[in-house]
Amino acid sequence: MLRKEFEDGRIPAAFEGKRPSFSGALQAMGPGAIIAEFKPKSPSKGELREHANILDIAQTYEENGAAAMSVLTEPQYFGGIPEFLFMARQTSALPLLRKDFILDPLQVAQTAATPASAVLLIARMFETPAELRDMVSLAQLAGLDPVVEVFDEADLSAARKAESPIIQVNNRDLDTLSTTLDISRRLVADKDDSERWISASGVDRREQVLELAELGFDAVLVGTSLMQAVDPGKALAELTGAAG
Repeated sequence: MLRKEFEDGRIPAAFEGKRPSFSGALQAMGPGAIIAEFKPKSPSKGELREHANILDIAQTYEENGAAAMSVLTEPQYFGGIPEFLFMARQTSALPLLRKDFILDPLQVAQTAATPASAVLLIARMFETPAELRDMVSLAQLAGLDPVVEVFDEADLSAARKAESPIIQVNNRDLDTLSTTLDISRRLVADKDDSERWISASGVDRREQVLELAELGFDAVLVGTSLMQAVDPGKALAELTGAAG
């Protein structure tokens, strides 16, 4: 569908509004900055929040200390749509990270036509580090911060060869779908000072945020626990330490 739109000449214009720096926000509020995520559902848990309203959630995240906001735009598994990025910008000025299965350069162009400040690239979805590097470069040319997600040492090697400035460690074991911070604990030992690192999945307590910050993570991405919380704002404030 996206390729057909481009072939028919319906190429989206680049977003002309303010695009705050995603990397800059992590630097300003890290280590241990919180990237709060909006995702209506997940493959492992199904619907996470009944009648989830991104307008309310985006405002709540900004008011309770998030450094940035991650927005799922993938429809089949996560219940997302690209329009969520525009909706989030209506009530929040937070830098936005688009999370989707981004494989085609046209998807990067589509992202650049939204208020997103960053785009997620999953290392193992590319056949070679050279293909990943091309997407990293394309995102940067489009004014987006590329965030390369890794699950293990092989992924990390590919991210390095692709010269990704931001690396996101996913704590989910893809064989069991369980989460363990041991993945972050292991991989961060190889962090380079020139890189910004994010730990994602499996975080729902302030003590975990503090540990990951101490280990060297610039930011922690939290989604499921916030989306399932009775009061997402209070849950976020507890994670950031703003709740006292």
